[in-house]
Amino acid sequence: MTDADLARRLATDAGHILMALRSEGGRDARAMGAEGDARANAFLMAALRRERPTDAILSEEEKNDTARCAVRRVWVIDPLDGTREYGEGRDDWAVHVGLAIDGVAAEGAVALPAHDTCFCTAFPPALHPEATPLRMLVSRTRPAPEAVAVAAALGAVLVPMGSAGAKAMAVLRGEADIYLHTGGQYEWDNCAPAAVARAAGLHVSRVDGSPLVYNCADPSLPDLLICHAARAAEILRLVAG
Repeated sequence: MTDADLARRLATDAGHILMALRSEGGRDARAMGAEGDARANAFLMAALRRERPTDAILSEEEKNDTARCAVRRVWVIDPLDGTREYGEGRDDWAVHVGLAIDGVAAEGAVALPAHDTCFCTAFPPALHPEATPLRMLVSRTRPAPEAVAVAAALGAVLVPMGSAGAKAMAVLRGEADIYLHTGGQYEWDNCAPAAVARAAGLHVSRVDGSPLVYNCADPSLPDLLICHAARAAEILRLVAG
C-alpha cells in the first residue's frame, strides 16, 4: 500500500469511527469532542505503528517527542480537526493524516466525514475557477485581522468556516477561493491539507511566501496561504503591506 493510499484509508476509517460515536448521542458537545479525539487518535496511532513501524508520528493528542526530528519520515496527524464543530453537530470538521519527508508535506489525506468524502494526494481533484467576487475563508469565531484586510482590498466576501482542514478543502471543493490564516496553528493543523492542496496545483506557503517546514522540535506553524497559483503574488504583496 502506498503512503497516499494508507493516509486515505486511515483518514476515512477514523472518520467512520467519529460519525458512529456522534450517532450514539448521550454526551454534551465538550464530552463528545473529547471522546472523539481520544478514539480517533487511538485508532490512528495503532494503525500507523502497525503499518509503518519505522516512521515517527506527531499527533496533536500525544506528547511531543522531539526524538522524531532525527527521523526522515514522520506522520503528522490531527485525529479530529475542529473538535468544537464536531461536538456541536456541524459538518465543518476533518481528519488529517499527513506524511512529512525531510520536512516537506509529501503525502496525505483530509477526510470530511460529515460530507462522506476524503481528499488525498494520490487523486487530486480538478480545480474550480475563481469566483467573482472572490471568496475568502476565515474563522467562524475569530477572523484574523490580516485576512479581513486582504479581503477588503481584493473586494472578496468572507466565508466563515470551522476547522483548518475544512477550510483548505473548501478551496478544492469550489466553495471558496482563498484560505489566508495568521491566527496561529501547529503542524498537525496544516500538514495534510497542505500536501493535498499542493497536489491539486494550488499555491501553498507561509504568508511571507516562504515554504511550510515540518518535523520541527517546536511544532508551531502559525500561518499559511492556500490559493490559486495565479493569485498568490497579489495576496502576498497585500499581506506584506
